[in-house]
This record gives sequence, structure tokens and C-alpha cells, in this order.
Amino acid sequence: MSIEAPETKVVDSYRVACDGGEGALGHPRVWLSIPHETGFVECPYCDCKYVHKDFSAAA
Repeated sequence: MSIEAPETKVVDSYRVACDGGEGALGHPRVWLSIPHETGFVECPYCDCKYVHKDFSAAA
């Protein structure tokens, strides 16, 4: 059984920053690289899924 990511964001860049988006309640900012093979990456802290716009139809 697969569990869906809490939030999915479509982005223009293959490198994104995630800080949890909740100010003081978020997490340390991390930089994530989206692999060109899969088109998405998940944040190791909050499990937010970042999908590159070229792969958004498959997400």
C-alpha cells in the first residue's frame, strides 16, 4: 500500500528549497535536486513532493 505525499508542488526548476512552509513550525531549509529521470523528489523532513513541470502530467 502506498501513502500519498502530504502536499505536491509543481515547480519550474530542477533544484528547489524546502523549509516546511510554516515559519517557526517548519523545518531547517534543505536544497533538493529533482532527478531528470524521475521528475520528482520528496522532502526528507515534511514529505512534500516537488514535481518538475515537464513531468506534472505523470504525477
